[in-house]
Amino acid sequence: MRTDLKVNFANLAERCDPGIFSFETTAEIPQENEGIIGQHRAVKAMDFGLNVRNEGHHLFLTGPSGTGKTTYAKRKTKEVAINKETPPDWVYTYNFQNRDKPKAISMPAGKGIAFAKDVEELMQDIEDEIEKVLTGKPFERKKVEMAQQHEEEMNAKWRDLEKQARDQEFTIERTQQGVVAIPLNEKGEGHSDESFNQLPDEIREKVMKKSKQLTRQVNEVLRHQQTAKRKLRKQLRKAEEQLVHQSIHGFISSVKEDYEEFTSVLNYLNELEQDVIKHWKQFLPKKEGEEEDLNSILQVSRDIKQRYKVNVLVDHSKTKGAPVLYEIHPSYANLFGKVDYKNTFGSVLTDFSMMKAGSLHLTNGGYLILNAADVLSHPYSWKALKQVLKTGELRMENSYEDTEVFTKSVIKPEAVPLRMKVILIGTPSLYQLLYRADEDFKKLFKVKVDFDTDMERNIKHQLEYASFVASFCRKEELHHLTKEALAKVIDYSTRLANNRGKLSTRFHEVTEILIEANYWAEKENESYIQDRHISQALKERFFRSNRSEQRLYEAIDDGTIMISTDGKAIGQLNALVVSHTGEYSFGHPTRVTARTYVGRKGIVNIDRESLLTGSIHTKGLHILSGYLQAEFAQNYPLPLAASITFEQSYYMVDGDSASSTELYALLSSLGQIPLRQDIAVTGSVNQFGEVQSIGGVNEKIEGFFYVCRKKGLTATQGVIIPKQNVKHLMLRNEVIEAIENNLFHIWAVSTIKEGIEILTGMTAGEKDDDGKYPEESVYGTVQRRILKMLNTLSQQKFLEDKMENEKEESFKDGNFAPGK
Repeated sequence: MRTDLKVNFANLAERCDPGIFSFETTAEIPQENEGIIGQHRAVKAMDFGLNVRNEGHHLFLTGPSGTGKTTYAKRKTKEVAINKETPPDWVYTYNFQNRDKPKAISMPAGKGIAFAKDVEELMQDIEDEIEKVLTGKPFERKKVEMAQQHEEEMNAKWRDLEKQARDQEFTIERTQQGVVAIPLNEKGEGHSDESFNQLPDEIREKVMKKSKQLTRQVNEVLRHQQTAKRKLRKQLRKAEEQLVHQSIHGFISSVKEDYEEFTSVLNYLNELEQDVIKHWKQFLPKKEGEEEDLNSILQVSRDIKQRYKVNVLVDHSKTKGAPVLYEIHPSYANLFGKVDYKNTFGSVLTDFSMMKAGSLHLTNGGYLILNAADVLSHPYSWKALKQVLKTGELRMENSYEDTEVFTKSVIKPEAVPLRMKVILIGTPSLYQLLYRADEDFKKLFKVKVDFDTDMERNIKHQLEYASFVASFCRKEELHHLTKEALAKVIDYSTRLANNRGKLSTRFHEVTEILIEANYWAEKENESYIQDRHISQALKERFFRSNRSEQRLYEAIDDGTIMISTDGKAIGQLNALVVSHTGEYSFGHPTRVTARTYVGRKGIVNIDRESLLTGSIHTKGLHILSGYLQAEFAQNYPLPLAASITFEQSYYMVDGDSASSTELYALLSSLGQIPLRQDIAVTGSVNQFGEVQSIGGVNEKIEGFFYVCRKKGLTATQGVIIPKQNVKHLMLRNEVIEAIENNLFHIWAVSTIKEGIEILTGMTAGEKDDDGKYPEESVYGTVQRRILKMLNTLSQQKFLEDKMENEKEESFKDGNFAPGK
């Protein structure tokens, strides 16, 4: 037995000594600013990405879930943002030249709300002033005087015309057909058609001539009357506008004084003033009994009631430093804003006052944190996000996701310049996918912040872990931990890291244990979380998840699944595998069997032929075959046909951690050498026969231990692991106690030959100069069997060749004819 390959007790696990802590409980640890532990690379990358100003240096935080990426991103970004300049407010106003293209105005933080309020008060003052001035008696008298003057001028012209008509024996009458000149008879009365036709031709001709002259004069007076009426309207309008201007100009000028440094605001106020002067009548109250048609109502609703309002899209009056926002639902509307619609008398209408800001508007000049997978689940969001980051312009447009079929009024607001940092958070596989498949991604997200899953287990990091635990307990209002409980938490972290010299940075798994341990401490009315509460939390956590594990162990114990934990067998060995049920993983043995016989087919993997293996397992089998060829077929072909399988396995198998087990089983079958069934094996193998490390070593060892304990420990049982996996050992106390009491064993091997010696109790053997192994060795026994198989195959080939030659001779002699 190779006792020299047994793993030393000191290497079975790492246990934290509570004595390294200078405190009794984590409550004594002073409260410090929260940082992130063991992520030096990520911290440096984050600091660079948040502060570099060049375009395209947006950040992508990547790493396994639970490493604190999102929490750190929010906290670190806020720390940086608080010292940055607060970005400006953005307001949208009515565009008096093009109502469908609202104008964007930028002003310092906090000014937007003030400006909107100033404009609101201004419009109230204007409305009150217009009503007071333009409905007052002085202005009404002035309008009456202008109308009377116009009326007198026209009456004088008509009197002059009527005098001229009488002098020529005509009278002027106004009829439904217009103004006409009618000739008078001797009595001074107007001729009728009958009396006029009885006049002599000469007189009728003279009368007709005078009538035409008078008609021209009448038409001239009528034209003058229309011109004068139009002139009067212009004079009235001009007088009204002048009066409106005089009445409102002072109000507008006072507002301008407060915003004289903002050219865009001054331009807006100038346009507003001109528009108010133009539409002043709509500020007057509706007269009693006055009716308005539907179009008028809609016009007033859309143009007057809203057009003079200011829509404060982004208000930073309460923002300190640069804004930071974590958008949990990055739909198109949530990112880029939206324009609401309303139904008015059956029409679907909108205007600039119904614009709503998106996350990009709110964080313009700051930082926006997004989950990459969530953004990609909204393809239009991802496409539009890249577009605005490339162009540096943020536009609010109709959502690409809008599938409504009815027609709406559409507005196209003016774009605003975009200057911000986007921080995406995603998995490593998603980062690689985007980097390979999306050309824009690598140009825009140049800063990769890579989070690691573990860190060195040293005094410094253990003290930092203690600070983290203390901060979490304060934040979540949990009981603090004793130093013994803290030591157990640190050991659990090392177990998660699967490396005795590491601590896990998957803090969410650690904090879950703290929360559960706090429950058990409260249940016992303890003031602090003790180490037994940590143990209880872990025990209960495993119990909630290990139903499948227990069912499997029961099936092994009652013989439903055939596993031997004692004795010896040829071509049969226990391999170790890890099964996953959500967040819970456990190891268990599975029987690997191999049968060998004379042939040329090579190794047939029954599981592969049944489509129950993955590509990595297939690769391991090919490597195994290469090793056998190199060891036993240097001078002659390998006359081997073999079958190998995982017995009672009905699910997909992948990975190469059982390739060493398969090789041991094949060597046993070839040499007809029995293997110990009280030992389980794990480890992959390369073409040189070197055993390579595998994953889940702790779960695999513990899985076989529990099976052996259920069947009865014999003090000879154990597991063979790769030597490289010794540093990963972090076994449970019950397994360590069994090993210390020599009830269970662990061997660590570097080569297949070391493993086969443990499993057979024989020496493996080394080749001499002629390529031969010692006869009494494992490899010598296998070599002799292969030579016998080769001899058998050669004899079979000789007989086949002899029969073929005899058949050819029969053809030549004519003693054999086809069909006979």
